[in-house]
Amino acid sequence: MEISAYGRLEVRITVADVGKRVSVRRLSGPGVTEGKFTDTVGVLTSWDAGVLVITRKSGEVVRVDESSLVAGKVVPAAPARRRGPAATYEELARAASRAWRPVESERLGGWELRAAAGFTRRANSVLPLGDPGLPLDAALDAVRRWYGARGLPAYVQTATGAEGTQELLCAELEERGWVREVTAHLWTGALAPVADRADAEGVVLGREADEAWLARYQRKGVSEVALSVLGRGSPRSSEAESGGGPSVWFASVPGPGGGAPAAIGRCVVDGRWAGFGAVEVDPAQRRTGLATRVMAALARRALDEGASAAWLQVEEENAAARALYAGMGFSAHHAYHHYREPS
Repeated sequence: MEISAYGRLEVRITVADVGKRVSVRRLSGPGVTEGKFTDTVGVLTSWDAGVLVITRKSGEVVRVDESSLVAGKVVPAAPARRRGPAATYEELARAASRAWRPVESERLGGWELRAAAGFTRRANSVLPLGDPGLPLDAALDAVRRWYGARGLPAYVQTATGAEGTQELLCAELEERGWVREVTAHLWTGALAPVADRADAEGVVLGREADEAWLARYQRKGVSEVALSVLGRGSPRSSEAESGGGPSVWFASVPGPGGGAPAAIGRCVVDGRWAGFGAVEVDPAQRRTGLATRVMAALARRALDEGASAAWLQVEEENAAARALYAGMGFSAHHAYHHYREPS
């Protein structure tokens, strides 16, 4: 924390620092006068009526009584990454959006409104990269009308924890009663080590999510809309081969007796990025290395197509997946959240 030349802790932040990343120290409880402190680091999203609101990297919101502050300072916008490919939030957000395309979309200034008949929040939410071209309340009204016309609830996908993420927008949404329903993380890593993790024996790659692949996919009753989002039979695969768009690959490990595959996965190659998803293993065969083999096979194909970096998304409660990906060299880049309109 900030210590003056005279050895005293100092508060060196003001209301003018709203929107910046700060580190503050406060007394840990009422009646405490010294010795017991709590430190908080995050983006200062508001300072009003004697209360500071700080949004941490995880998206957690912390409220700090101004009277409890003993020290505070502005800190760099994001810590230096220790490993993995360098990337901005916006670059990764756009790559992830291209890898999970909606059936229809519309621009609202710098915002993209996406819809796919309700198949996943990612394909049925606003991606707010930039200024909507309207005051926030008017923009949110337009969003609600657009989704309402399609019989869908309005969702806004936001991010926290990296340079250029949307802590201020998160605070504005919460102030207006929007409810955060899901938090996940986007992880990045180098691609070559994933390809070297295991052999690809028995892994079958294809351009379509065939009936066998879908038999293992966790989302049942998959519709034509869902197949379009996944990329099965989509024009994007042929466009990608001629350099016109992302390249979609599906992997599977055949199961015994010709039933559902023992394991599946999906990868989207887009420039330098390979995005992994839908990595699922028969519960009876988990912890046997099948997920690693699937990802290694997909990574080798992505390397052949010129990719060098990888990303994937994992929900914060999925401890097993997080352990698997950490062992492959992935680390968290930022958190993302889906906010649902007020009831």
